Amino acid sequence: MFRATLKSLLARKVRLVLSGLAVVLGVMFVSGAFVLTDTLGRSFDQIFADAYAEVDVNVAAKPKLAVNEFEGEQIQTPFPAAAVETVRAVPGVAEATGTVVADGARLIGSNGKVVTSFGPPQLGGNWVGESDLVQLREGREPRADDEIVINKALATAGKVAVGDRVGVLTLAPKEEFTIVGVFGYSGDRDSLGGVNEVMFTTPAAQRLMLGEQDVFNNIVIRSASGVSDESLRDSVAAALGDDYVVKTGEQLSADAAAGLKEGLAFFNRILLGFAAVALLVGTFLILNTFSIIVAQRTRELALLRAVGASGKQIIGSVVLEAIAIGLVASVLGLAAGFGVGALLAYAFSNVAGGLTLATLGMPAAAVIGAFAVGLVITVLAALLPALRAARIPPIAAMQDVATPDRPLTKVTVAGAVVTALGATLLFLGLGGHARGNTLATILGGVLFAFIGVALLTPLISRPVVAALGAVFSGWTPGKLGRLNSGRNPRRTAITAAALMVGIALVTGITVILDSAKSSISGLAQDTIKAELVIAGAQSGPRPPSFDPAVLAEAKAIPGVRIADGLYGDMAQIGGEHTWVGALTEPSALRQVYGVTATAGDIDQLAPNQMLVSSDAAESRGLSVGSTLAVQLARGAERTYTISGIFQSTALFGTQAVLPTEAARDFSIQQPIQGFIQLEPGTRVADVQPRVEALLANSPEVSVIDLDGFIDQQASQLDGLLQMIQILLALAIVIAVLGIVNTLALSVLERTRELGLLRAIGLRRSQTMGMITVEAVVISVFGALLGVAVGAGLGAAVVEALRDEGINKLVLPWGQMGVFLGLAAIIGVVAAVLPSIRAARINVLGAIAHD
Repeated sequence: MFRATLKSLLARKVRLVLSGLAVVLGVMFVSGAFVLTDTLGRSFDQIFADAYAEVDVNVAAKPKLAVNEFEGEQIQTPFPAAAVETVRAVPGVAEATGTVVADGARLIGSNGKVVTSFGPPQLGGNWVGESDLVQLREGREPRADDEIVINKALATAGKVAVGDRVGVLTLAPKEEFTIVGVFGYSGDRDSLGGVNEVMFTTPAAQRLMLGEQDVFNNIVIRSASGVSDESLRDSVAAALGDDYVVKTGEQLSADAAAGLKEGLAFFNRILLGFAAVALLVGTFLILNTFSIIVAQRTRELALLRAVGASGKQIIGSVVLEAIAIGLVASVLGLAAGFGVGALLAYAFSNVAGGLTLATLGMPAAAVIGAFAVGLVITVLAALLPALRAARIPPIAAMQDVATPDRPLTKVTVAGAVVTALGATLLFLGLGGHARGNTLATILGGVLFAFIGVALLTPLISRPVVAALGAVFSGWTPGKLGRLNSGRNPRRTAITAAALMVGIALVTGITVILDSAKSSISGLAQDTIKAELVIAGAQSGPRPPSFDPAVLAEAKAIPGVRIADGLYGDMAQIGGEHTWVGALTEPSALRQVYGVTATAGDIDQLAPNQMLVSSDAAESRGLSVGSTLAVQLARGAERTYTISGIFQSTALFGTQAVLPTEAARDFSIQQPIQGFIQLEPGTRVADVQPRVEALLANSPEVSVIDLDGFIDQQASQLDGLLQMIQILLALAIVIAVLGIVNTLALSVLERTRELGLLRAIGLRRSQTMGMITVEAVVISVFGALLGVAVGAGLGAAVVEALRDEGINKLVLPWGQMGVFLGLAAIIGVVAAVLPSIRAARINVLGAIAHD
């Protein structure tokens, strides 16, 4: 049996390639994700190791507010410069240097725009001289407070050079500086990990990056000869006390890499999620392939049964073929994944501003994942056809027709049960009844829903396919193609289901995002009472901001009634992290944002007062007069008294509003949005240019009307949708391969039939047309299923989010129509090779084919 299986496998090389291609693509996605994150992880390990190579021990103050990578930016607490002298007096310290290092130094390039960063920070600090790591390549060090040096990567990105006068945005509004030097790093590197760096004199760095004079936020220590880093760390920690964090350079490097790898792990899980979708689609393809293979080998398997092969041996024969395909596909997928991972890492390094990549490697997780996924998916998909093969009676070897249609009762009942299970899981997850397992419950519901619909599809395939194929019924090849696509409901259903998954996910996500955009846009139009908005598109980790003086100057413009600025940051309130805001004019909460009071006064705030939302008040048991301890990114913890409670709204999602003075202790001490309300009768065109002129020194933002602001914010969802569509494109590609595979194997299966059709007068072009119609009908059927299922899933999610403000269901009819049109094109493309093969069949040989 082993030899017979191998000979059968090798005799059908085309079938082997078509069967394994889907697994190759799925495994490629899995292994590529692991290669990418492993390469980036080791690259950042090396970067941080280099960055802290000259640090034996580092001192920093304990942060006022500890946040993780997903909550916001960690702000280091400044400490008095006197701490540097305390450290220098510790035995074993050879050198101690106070340093300033903080994110938020944005240089304005030669084009008048801020040099942006898509991920890496934009650091500002004090120049402490050259070292083995840092070397001046041009110019000299800064000596005056209006002089700076910048790294080569920033100079290149901003197209600036030594001697240029440039603007820099920091905690302070735009200030002008002269570039007196450009520096780089050992190994001829222009940056470390794509980080842009601006270095000031120490007094300027303290004022601009920390907001205070005579303070630092780090002390870099070199140990004396013979003193271990660990012992010196302990000595320094004892000298400074509990308000400081003292770590060795190795600890700093490991902690920095670990924090970044947390984000990489999240990114990896996203990639693996899309890989799972691709593999689900691939499972349908493999299941269909082996079903066709078993049907084609019915007589062969029956002969084996007739000469003594047992049912177990038949099962083993089919499973062995699946293992062989899985192994080959895993190897090829692993190799392809290595290439894809390398390509993505290279692309990431360019987007990140020239990240120096570590040597590419093949992590164990990629190898294990490739073979586990490739083998398991292939074998599981082949099990049902294998069990079916074992039931073939020996008498079938003597029959010409050995694969009669089987009743659809069992598969329909199974589909109904699985679909009901999926619907139940979705109800529990979307309804908030999953008890902490919401995401897993929703994903499980989607998976079972897809499988259930796929099982139910054979029941509707014949009538739907007949209706779709009616378009071609006036043409003989078209009529034959329609009949062919409906003759085997199971095969048609599985092929269509593979395409359904990808299109359903794209459709569902489009429904959700379009509904969110429409709901938020409508809410903003109905709620925000401002004709002009000051804002900018966020392209990095920090939102754009502007000089608060602009608001006072804007309010002085004739016709301006209110000019309000919104500040925002993460804070710790009552031991919990939450987003807080501050307004230039507290009354704007009602006048501009349309928020109503449920208790107390929300039109004014004293320096020791705060406002909270009704949701926060209810969940925490708060009322007017209650007090709360608030810790911001900077400054000491302060206690505020609640003077008012405002009605929670989906648009104004801030849980607490603090006095304007509190913004001095925010991570970003400038407003991130501004809203200008005009007096009745004042024209927007008269005010907008004057406000734009006030923003000359705030190039990150511009003033736009309310419609433009809504479009600007909604465009971020468009970018998210495009990324999802690109990642899901692989699943659709695999589904297209499924159609090609089904048609190709179907042509092999119907060799004699095609020969007879050709013998009675069907021309080659008509044969190709028949195969093409079959492909188009199956493809459009799958797209129709995907559009229907996706719209249903999207509508369910939108309904579940109604209380969150997503109250408008938007069905993207245009895009759904495009999906159906693309499906028809996909069918035509998928039919090219199988139809050519069918047209080239030797008529006499085909008639004699057994």
